[in-house]
Amino acid sequence: MVNLLQRITFDQNVLGGKPLIRGLRISVEMILELLAKGSSRQEILEDYPDLEPEDIGAALLYGSQ
Repeated sequence: MVNLLQRITFDQNVLGGKPLIRGLRISVEMILELLAKGSSRQEILEDYPDLEPEDIGAALLYGSQ
């Protein structure tokens, strides 16, 4: 669980300091919104090839806390 959360980073200069996935310009919020709108994990991974399956798990874990 702790290892997953290490995938979440913060940078005040990127997206206003929102939690990001591994320093990418992909926010946890965006991942959670895509899932809430019905996108599957596989669809998200296809649309954002820089993401890894564990990144989605990290976003879900972060969002649940």
